[in-house]
Amino acid sequence: MQAFVDFWRVFRGLPSAWLLLIQILLLFLSLLTYDSLSFRALTWALGVLVLLLIAKVIRQTPVFTFLGLSFVGGAVIFSIPILFGVKNITVQVVAHVFEAAAYFVAAYGLLRYMFADRYLTRDELFAAGAVFTLLAWGFAFLYSICQLLIPGSFQNPNVSGLQSWLDLLFLSFSLQSATGLSDLIPMSPLARVLAMLQMFTGVMYLALIVSRLIALQYIAHLPERPKPDERSRD
Repeated sequence: MQAFVDFWRVFRGLPSAWLLLIQILLLFLSLLTYDSLSFRALTWALGVLVLLLIAKVIRQTPVFTFLGLSFVGGAVIFSIPILFGVKNITVQVVAHVFEAAAYFVAAYGLLRYMFADRYLTRDELFAAGAVFTLLAWGFAFLYSICQLLIPGSFQNPNVSGLQSWLDLLFLSFSLQSATGLSDLIPMSPLARVLAMLQMFTGVMYLALIVSRLIALQYIAHLPERPKPDERSRD
């Protein structure tokens, strides 16, 4: 019991860990296809919780706080009509623009935070995972905007018309991780440009973050250098 209490005391002070946990929960909820208001309300509430955690991350990291919080506020406000089933394309595009901007700003803030630290901590490990998911979600929102503005931007042998959010998110993770497992193919020039940008972002992120975490772990195990007065006595 004491071990759980100690774990909870440490975990609750890590916003990056909560951010990663809620996003994984949203990922599992996307398996459900219920279209009822209660289900939309649940997913909306969790989405708002993610945005609030993003707001906390933005406030704790050296990013443009006012701009980032404006994106979070806009995403929450414009997602409310979507919660009640509004299908207006303009409203959906504006909401996704705010959401994508909020996710990218939070990812940038966490990157700045990780590269500013001198030692590897638990929060860096959770932040590394959270940045990856933030980027994947951000690009998925961009893909959603793309297919709303340019119908037929993505080709899927199993689905005609607008692609589902789960399919777009799966494409995003596939491109970012360089696995290429998705059967969703970008067709329009804008969709292909976004896909290429995400491929580049994913490869560079993995290279940079792995090298950074290894460097932080190496620094943590470096022997302490003797002080100047100690060297003079030798």
